[in-house]
Amino acid sequence: MDSGLSPTAVRGNFSEALPTTRCLRYVPFHAAANAISGSDKTMISSTENHMKTTFLMFIAMFFSINAHAQCDPDSATLRQSLDKATAAIRDAFSRGDAAMVGRLHSPNVIKYFGGNNVLVGRDAVEKGARDWFKQTKVEFVENTVENTCFVGNIAIQTVIFSIKTTPKNGGAPSIGRGRSMVIYVQDKSSPTGWLTLREIAQEAPPITPSDSVR
Repeated sequence: MDSGLSPTAVRGNFSEALPTTRCLRYVPFHAAANAISGSDKTMISSTENHMKTTFLMFIAMFFSINAHAQCDPDSATLRQSLDKATAAIRDAFSRGDAAMVGRLHSPNVIKYFGGNNVLVGRDAVEKGARDWFKQTKVEFVENTVENTCFVGNIAIQTVIFSIKTTPKNGGAPSIGRGRSMVIYVQDKSSPTGWLTLREIAQEAPPITPSDSVR
């Protein structure tokens, strides 16, 4: 994730924590979604149909450029460049650096967190992150890349992610887990050479016994 996550948001209940983290609890990720977006004040209302239509139109328009378009060969250099960019996003969240989080997103970014929870624009992303960091320590504890496709100067990546949040007031930490698809675009104005352009998230697959021993 932009899941660098990237922070993203989904709906779903996670009733069991990993055996190695019994002190933690998995929470419905829509709760993390509201936190990621800062609060109701930074959420931009949209209907679910609008979210789906906008995203599908974007994908259809992108691939209509060439009906036979395929993923470009995955060079090691390109992959390392994107890995560095996504790591920088996660690091910015871990450090509570809202300004850097904003710089790593396009001015025209749209982030779909489920339902009516949509963030539009770099300023909204930065504000949501800053409000979140005031109250919470944030850490990405899982970032499993499922698929990456490079097409020209665009990368489309799907990841399974987990975000550990610890209230700064001394409350118990919790983990939210989801799956995100992020569209990155190469841009010279980015500190890493990549900017998040679009992000959409959904519920992650259930945790399996094999996941619990990782």
